[in-house]
Amino acid sequence: MKTTLKSSENNLFMPADILLPKTEPEKWAVIACDQYTSEPEYWEKAREYVGNSPSALNIVFPEAYLSDDNSERIAEINANMKRYLEGGVFKEYKNTLVYTERTVTGGKVRRGIVGLIDLENYSYEKQSDTLIRATEETVAARIPVRVEIRKDALLEAPHVMLLTDDPENTVIEPLAAKTDRFSLLYDFDLMQNGGHIRGMALDGETAAEVQKNLYKLIEKSDDKLLFAVGDGNHSLAAAKECYRLNKTESSRYALVEIVNIHDESLEFEPIYRVLFGVEPKKVIDGFVSALGGEYFGEDAQKFTCVFGENECEISVKPTAKLAVGTLQNYLDKYLKENPKVKIDYIHGINAVRTLARVHNTLGFIFDGMKKSELFDAVRQDGSLPRKTFSMGHADDKRFYLECRKL
Repeated sequence: MKTTLKSSENNLFMPADILLPKTEPEKWAVIACDQYTSEPEYWEKAREYVGNSPSALNIVFPEAYLSDDNSERIAEINANMKRYLEGGVFKEYKNTLVYTERTVTGGKVRRGIVGLIDLENYSYEKQSDTLIRATEETVAARIPVRVEIRKDALLEAPHVMLLTDDPENTVIEPLAAKTDRFSLLYDFDLMQNGGHIRGMALDGETAAEVQKNLYKLIEKSDDKLLFAVGDGNHSLAAAKECYRLNKTESSRYALVEIVNIHDESLEFEPIYRVLFGVEPKKVIDGFVSALGGEYFGEDAQKFTCVFGENECEISVKPTAKLAVGTLQNYLDKYLKENPKVKIDYIHGINAVRTLARVHNTLGFIFDGMKKSELFDAVRQDGSLPRKTFSMGHADDKRFYLECRKL
């Protein structure tokens, strides 16, 4: 089926004027702000390592430090952006697509391309039919603080990763055999077990091939779903809101990295739930009771509950297709009724167990979604429950590296 594109959809994925630090990229690049939200010691170690060097750490807002009043820190971030732009920290690469090779946990290489998307082609509404769609429920309360961080920013440094459904490996994978044609931009080890990253500027001919092959993916699609947001749902939603508030040529676009969901290095892992300030056994009993008691049918969903030195397994009747959906349906109601209880969304079983050792803390561990299910789930149901999946280990998340002027 041949797809007819609207005028805005002709801008599928475009080169950008990329800014990169001239020196010490290993101190510049830091992990996505929504990682290690309950482990501020990670960010403290990053601060110690960076020292007084220019770093993306000084122009992003780690969520571990969010509070009721973030104005002072946001003002400091904006001042740092101005200082870096005026102080000659960056080298600019005009009209560039960046091909990236990221060595992740286990030694596999994740390949991607950094460039611009047109926010006219993106919506985070649950049942949208745009080229770019959210994969998880967007929490309205989480957007305003991100808008506050972005709306007066002079720089954009993204951790957004968009997924393509390209089973024949036509867009990104062919670039690996052409790297001798590209200009090397960076090649270094990332801090704190982040692996290794290499980035190259695509030549004009190859950039045109990338764009042409993306159009071919659209032509094969019945519903024009080209990109599903893999990481950075709320950050991209904030970019969209900033564009709605101030429709300029610069705010219309967002810098992202695209990755093929079929990339062999890309593994989907669950994002677990940890509750703070609870009586664990009461919460567990309430969850089971709310779903009609323990259930052991073929469609049963199982959870490992961790608290203190204890672990127990429960089996319940599903209220959603995914186990995380069944749990979140219950927790949404529970948290509304118990506003003093805090929740965090944790990557990694060991991190859940460590956090759950603290008194009055409860962790839920469960099976996750297979990556092969994602695009069909988005097409069928729209966005999934928030924090449904994580792409790989926490240390494998995208690091802030490329920037552009806003």
